Amino acid sequence: MGRWEPDARGRLEQAALALYGERGFEQTTVAEIAARAGLTERTFFRHFADKREVLFAGAGSLQDLLVSTLDSTPDSAAPIDAIAAALAAAGARLQERREYARQRQTVIAANAELQERELIKLASLSAALADTLRRRGVTDPAASLAAEAGIAVFRIAFELWINDQRDLPQLIRESLDELKAVTAGE
Repeated sequence: MGRWEPDARGRLEQAALALYGERGFEQTTVAEIAARAGLTERTFFRHFADKREVLFAGAGSLQDLLVSTLDSTPDSAAPIDAIAAALAAAGARLQERREYARQRQTVIAANAELQERELIKLASLSAALADTLRRRGVTDPAASLAAEAGIAVFRIAFELWINDQRDLPQLIRESLDELKAVTAGE
């Protein structure tokens, strides 16, 4: 595969996931990822800061989607319902990349450093959601509680989705319903 061929970023992602699965994250080098993709290391670094970023590069666009969807919900929506709308939008987008998500999660689960990075990403998403709720006039602790609960719902639904045939948006709704039932004392 020549360097001029399209979708260098996608090819690098595919090569990295394949190598992480075959050899493990720690044993895989950037040079090996670039070679597998038919590209140079320099091209790799044009797309990713390091080999971890292959797994976390989409966090910014996910956060943007969550925040923009939350911003567009009606002001009359309860904070948790506004968060649910944002999570549904994120679930729909992730649904399109189910196999990638499964492979990514397998790599992350096998590496403590990557697990820590994933937790940091989730905390950043929660903070962004809480800030957005505050801008909408929701005071604390309600803004922080709704954001944290939303991320907990998302994480649980995502873990189920990785090993389930149901759609992620459906699992998010079911997990949110379960949370509401638990907090209502049912």
